[in-house]
This record gives sequence, C-alpha cells and structure tokens, in this order.
Amino acid sequence: MTTDEALRAGLTVSGKPMSGPLQDVGTVSQQLVGHFIDNVIPCGTLPGDVISGDVTSVTRVCLELAVSMLDGQDIPAKAGRLSEAAAGWSREGVPIETILHSIHEGFKFGMDLIATGATAQDYTNLMDGAKLVVELLDTISATVARAYVREHKAVVSEHHSAVHTLTSALLGGHPTSTMARECGIDIAAEYCVLALDIPEHPDERHPMLDGKVVARRKLRRLQAELATRCGETALALLSVDGGTILIPTTSPIAVRLDELLAHLSAAARIPVTAAVVVAPPVEVPSAADRAHELLDMVQRLECVAGLYRFADMALEYQLTRPGPGRESLGALLDPLDAHPELLHTLRCHISTNLNRQRTARQMHIHTNTVDYRIKRICQLTGFDPTATSGLWQLRAALIARTFGDHTHTHRTA
Repeated sequence: MTTDEALRAGLTVSGKPMSGPLQDVGTVSQQLVGHFIDNVIPCGTLPGDVISGDVTSVTRVCLELAVSMLDGQDIPAKAGRLSEAAAGWSREGVPIETILHSIHEGFKFGMDLIATGATAQDYTNLMDGAKLVVELLDTISATVARAYVREHKAVVSEHHSAVHTLTSALLGGHPTSTMARECGIDIAAEYCVLALDIPEHPDERHPMLDGKVVARRKLRRLQAELATRCGETALALLSVDGGTILIPTTSPIAVRLDELLAHLSAAARIPVTAAVVVAPPVEVPSAADRAHELLDMVQRLECVAGLYRFADMALEYQLTRPGPGRESLGALLDPLDAHPELLHTLRCHISTNLNRQRTARQMHIHTNTVDYRIKRICQLTGFDPTATSGLWQLRAALIARTFGDHTHTHRTA
C-alpha cells in the first residue's frame, strides 16, 4: 500500500486502528505534558498557567491532528491554533528550540504508544504510519516556526521603532516620562554617550561585489553584536558610517566599553573608533556634540582605532578651540610648508609614539630616512622632536594646524 492509499484507508496495528492508543486525547495529552515537564528541562521553568493552558491545549491539537491523519482523514483546519500559540510563546520569550524539542518529544512518545503490541506482520503498516508521522511532523514544525519567526520579527520591529523614537528624543533634548512609557523603555539617570566611526570595509570597494550590500551586512553584524552584548539597554542611531550609541551607566557593559568596542570591531571586521562622554539625559545633546567633536579630532590627528574618553584628550581638545593661541601654535610649522614629506613624517612619527621602526614600516621608508627627516624638522622649526619640550611644542602645533579649517561632525545616522 502506498502512503497515499494508507492516508485514504487508515492504518491498523494487530487489526486495530493505529490511532487507537491516541484516541483518548484528554488522558494522553496529560501524560505528554507530564513527560515534557520531566524531560524537556526548560518546560519545567514555565509558569503553571502556561503549562495548563497553551501547552496542554496545543498538545491536544497535535494529538487530534495525528489521529485524523492516521485514520485516513484530511488534516483538520487546526493549524491556526498552533500559529496563535507559537506567536504567543515568541512574545513571551520561550526559546524556539524548546518548542521544537517538545514537539519531537511528543511524537516519540506517541510512536512508542502506537508501536506497543505491534507484531512482525504489522511492519508494512508501521512504516506507512511512520511516513505519515514524518509528514505531520513537517507540517506542525513548519507552522510553528513560521508563526514564531513572524511574531519575533514584529516584536523586533516594534522595539527598534521605540528605540529609534526615544534615542532621537534624547539626542534632540526632548526626553519625557510620557514618551518613555509609550516606548516601553525607561530613561536612565545617566548615559555613556558614544560617538562611533565605522570605517569602510575593504570589500566595499571590491569591483566584483556590491559595496552597498557589503556595507549593510557590516552594519547588521555590528548591530547584532551590540544587541548581544548590551541586550535592550543600549539605544543607538547608526548608519554604515557610524552614529551615536547611548548606554546607561548602570549597565554592566558601561564599565567595559573598551571590551565592547573590541567586540564591535570584530563583528564589523574593521577597526571601529569611538569617543565617549558621560552625561544625564538633559545634557545628552551637548554630550553627543562633544563626543563627535572629540571623535572628529581623533580622526584628524590620525590616532589609532580604539576608545577615547574626553579626559584622555582634554588637552588636545582645548588646543583645537578657535582663537589667537591656536593660530600662533599652528604657525610654528610654517617652515615645513615647503616640505610636505617632513610634515607627514612628523604626524606619522607622533602617531606611532615615536617608534622609528613602526614609522618606517607605515611610511615604507628606511629607519635612517626617518632619523634624517627628524633632524631636518629640528633644523627648520627650531624644536627637537626627540626632546620632551620640543616634542610638546611640535605636537601642540600639529594639533592646532590640523584644525585650522572648519571642523565637521556626523552625529547621527
């Protein structure tokens, strides 16, 4: 008998309907629920009303579907109940692996009941029944997974919209308790305001790849890592180039921001740079401006990728402020205007913390050439980069010179 014929005629074991052991749906469903609690560990942690309500109800639906199929009837239109339950479990945060594991456990339990008392003569019918069971299992698993994922996407979309709304309000200087209630997200007493720069991934310029797709994937990987590390505590407005992240100072990750940035860089597969300023909600807009100014300064000075705090760069920040002091400092490097290679060497040498070998590697020149250029810088400017006082003057002058033009920032996506 083919599977289609078995579906029309119904199957038997030892002359009795194969569905017989499952016919008492109420009793068997209770046995199954008890089996889930004992053998599917996460099920034992579910609230009692979920166990006695949805779990028991869905178990009955699955049993009724199995009985109908084994008896050769069309599968009743009960898949809607499965979809509703799966959607509800998705909203409640029940792991989908727990749901699918329970479904498979239930099928194994039911097959054991059916196979009890079977003889060698029932082999063919049992095989046909197994094929029907696999078909039903496929239908139920697909129905549950589809509903679960659909609801999960909806929940994520709702949360993303709420995060976007609240983050925009905080950065715009309009945080209110009413908005927080509407968004379902509490406003923290204080935030770490991170200005983030996400460089272009090399593959974005690959002639055989779509740069925009590569950039979006880079951003999605970073956002997924941020969610993994911070949960729902982080508020972010990000584009493929960077943006702003707000992390409550009470969050455990707030004291491990360097570690967080390392994980974000690994996820993006490109070194990410950030600047952070701490502020209460009402000062978030000005803190974001300051953080992005600090980030802009770090980029202009060609500092290595990493996390920069305002306290670490306060002197450099002050030197970039407009005024006669900045202009006077910047003029110290005027003698190098006719020698751009010397100015580039000075900038590179300072960024490598005066490491001759690293400077030479980065500039693709010999270390002797580095030494020669350092001497020429000393001769032309009157300041020795190898002496503390001379280095301080030259570094300050370089910072001032770098910010001689109008600065720019890109606070949000």
